[in-house]
Amino acid sequence: MSEANQNLEVERLGINTIRGLAMDAPHAAKSGHQGTAMALSPLAHVLFTRVLRFSAKYPNWFNRDRFILSAGHASILQYAMLYLTGYGLTLEDLKDFRQLNSLTPGHPEVGHTAGVEVTTGPLGQGFANAVGMAISERWLRAKFGSDKVNHNIYVVCGDGDLSEGISHEAASLAGSQKLGNLVCIYDDNHITIDGPTELTLSDDAGKRFEAYGWNVIDLDESGEDLEQIENALTAAKSNANSPTLIILRTHIGYPSPTLTDSPSAHGYAFKEEQIFETKKLMGLPPEESFYVPPEVLDFYRSAGQRFDEEAELYSWDPNENMGTWDLTSIRKLYEENIGDAIATRVASGVCLNAAAENLAIIAGGADLTGNTGTVLSGAEQLSSDTPDGKQLFYGVREHAMGAIMNGIALHGCVIPVGGTFLVFSDYMRPAIRLAALSKAKVIYSFTHDSVGVGEDGPTHQPVEQVMSLRTIPGLLVIRPADAKETVAAWLTALQHDGPTALILSRQNLPILAETNVNLAQKGSYTLKQHENPEATLIATGSEVSLCMEYAKNEAVNVISMPSWELSEMNKAFSTDRDKEHLSNVISVEAGVTLGWSQYASRSIGIDRFGASAPGNEAMESLGINLKSIDDEVKRKGD
Repeated sequence: MSEANQNLEVERLGINTIRGLAMDAPHAAKSGHQGTAMALSPLAHVLFTRVLRFSAKYPNWFNRDRFILSAGHASILQYAMLYLTGYGLTLEDLKDFRQLNSLTPGHPEVGHTAGVEVTTGPLGQGFANAVGMAISERWLRAKFGSDKVNHNIYVVCGDGDLSEGISHEAASLAGSQKLGNLVCIYDDNHITIDGPTELTLSDDAGKRFEAYGWNVIDLDESGEDLEQIENALTAAKSNANSPTLIILRTHIGYPSPTLTDSPSAHGYAFKEEQIFETKKLMGLPPEESFYVPPEVLDFYRSAGQRFDEEAELYSWDPNENMGTWDLTSIRKLYEENIGDAIATRVASGVCLNAAAENLAIIAGGADLTGNTGTVLSGAEQLSSDTPDGKQLFYGVREHAMGAIMNGIALHGCVIPVGGTFLVFSDYMRPAIRLAALSKAKVIYSFTHDSVGVGEDGPTHQPVEQVMSLRTIPGLLVIRPADAKETVAAWLTALQHDGPTALILSRQNLPILAETNVNLAQKGSYTLKQHENPEATLIATGSEVSLCMEYAKNEAVNVISMPSWELSEMNKAFSTDRDKEHLSNVISVEAGVTLGWSQYASRSIGIDRFGASAPGNEAMESLGINLKSIDDEVKRKGD
């Protein structure tokens, strides 16, 4: 037998080995998704042995290609490839698939398993993450040169990914940006959980992506043809003028004699009998679980070492070239301008511009760039003509913006800043949640933070959003009281290892003499301390100045609490320590009162939707006023 035929024989055995693992691991867990991983085994084989530039020995080599499995339910496919190519996973890890504390959780999690680039599972997110990574790679390549940064982003998605609206938003932006370093392989298997895709889909994905400005390669029934798959990936890689969609018709559960093209194969369908008959058909020992022939393991381990030398010799450290930040001049400016009134969204924009002078920052808004303080003065627009521009216009695409920012951040070295109105943070909540889960260093500029928005009315007036964001574990939420606390918020966000939501006012707020940049970074601190207080007022954002106005003539303490999370981390506010006053601690925040009971005995807030009126009138009519504070203070908990 010729060497070429021997290699082909090993490759075919390798593909069937992947399929065997794709059945065995979910069966051991009695949970998981087998059929998609089985159908995509030839694609995974070609990617990891012929196309992807990676080093299993140096998984964090910066100039590696990025591989994203947007169809994260097929995680066993990625885990099988990471094990086979030598990323450190073992057969025991595959046997622990979906078990507590294993390295092979139900969906891929970045930072948990070597070789996993982003956290996927919620459909469409990984696709949009890939767009962000492609933007980041191109930005760095344009800025520092292709000798230091030059790699591609590959993402595998399915019908579910392309059904979700986020994929439409992200694909449209990717096409307009002409991201030639982005390759998406669409697993067109015609199957969803409910049944054939024809139940709900009648659109033509290829024509849709062509309309977005993508290069489309339709491989039709080539899911098993290794040469066709490789040729398509090579052609996509060489296309520098637009992103590429490769449409690959596959058959879920293949080559099962009974479950191929069955909707049940999307989930845990392969039990003992089905696994036995499929392995027998593939020429694998049907009675042996987690079977990996030594020649197959040697073949894949060799593939995982192809770029070891290049990775080892790669000496450029991108983090050393990302610049430094210094807000000293801004801090000094606001400390001297006591009494001036400035919206915190405006103060935030000044801070952003100061940071972006030297830092690798890409900033923009969802068609609200000017409104949200995310305009970079004098910066070039990020586009195919100016790929190192810092100003990215996302268009009316909040959800895609959130997930693209995650991709930019997780690619490494670039900090994304994105803005929209606070009320529209709901459009991007899935991406915010994944940012927190992934510890992606992104900064959100959420402005128009209360009913103080005014005349646009209750559809645009957030009341529940701040509290809702506070419920996301790992998300740092900061609502500054004035420009000085806004500086503190930026200093904190730039140092925080994870996502930060800045909650910023539309209306002007006075710069208070009592606010303090250093203390604000602790999350909560006292602005006024009375010797014999009738009550303690604890407030955030625009309501801090209202409380300070009340305190001019009243015996009360006032605490500013810009961030619950920072306050808890720094133990800056303790109800145990202050329990003698807890019976008359009153929270004041122009939003829902749910949750404030952990800090206050009573709350002034807005537990209803807003009203269309000028902002100050809306605040007054909804009880965010001096009279409400006075009534609560005088009531003294009775």
